Amino acid sequence: MKSSKYFLLLILIWIINPTQAQIKHYDFNILAYGGIGFGVMENDSDPNYNMNSNSADILLKYRVTQKLGIATGIGLNELSGDGFNINGNFHHERKLLKIPLLAILDYTISDHFSIIPNLGVYANYIFEDEYRFLNSTHKNIFEEWNFGAQLGVGLIFELYTNFHLGFNYGLQYDLSKFSSSNKQLIINDKQKLGRMNSLGIVLVMEL
Repeated sequence: MKSSKYFLLLILIWIINPTQAQIKHYDFNILAYGGIGFGVMENDSDPNYNMNSNSADILLKYRVTQKLGIATGIGLNELSGDGFNINGNFHHERKLLKIPLLAILDYTISDHFSIIPNLGVYANYIFEDEYRFLNSTHKNIFEEWNFGAQLGVGLIFELYTNFHLGFNYGLQYDLSKFSSSNKQLIINDKQKLGRMNSLGIVLVMEL
């Protein structure tokens, strides 16, 4: 009986130990990403072509453990590039709404420097799409949702208490394809964005 009481006492001391309270196992952070990049529009039938990217994401992260957090939020990705098909050359512009779900790790290297790799999945929705040929413009050829996977790594520096700023590299790849819905058969294909690399900045605010 005495050994059981001592064991329970040790557990209670461990729970209320002040040093444990200093580690923020459960808190929320806001992460904001902004970057530029490039990818390849991969088509089933038509030739592939390159796309430039301007993206921005804002995420809310919940810290599950000292190093692991789960984050989700909303993002905007603006794509532009030039390609061609049987109808001629065109300029393509597309705006995507992005909803990511990420696991984010936090490796503290020093008091003012951390590395934050991330890995996860996302869903994309096309809310604006335009193909401009020499003599015609066609909108909303592709529609609906697709899904993909991404990974990245950020190098962040503490500027002020609870405020960090740094650089981020990201790589994403669509796993499913958009299908065309054009009845005029200007573009009748399936496509996805592959191998999109991006570089940019990341801001972290601890709440």
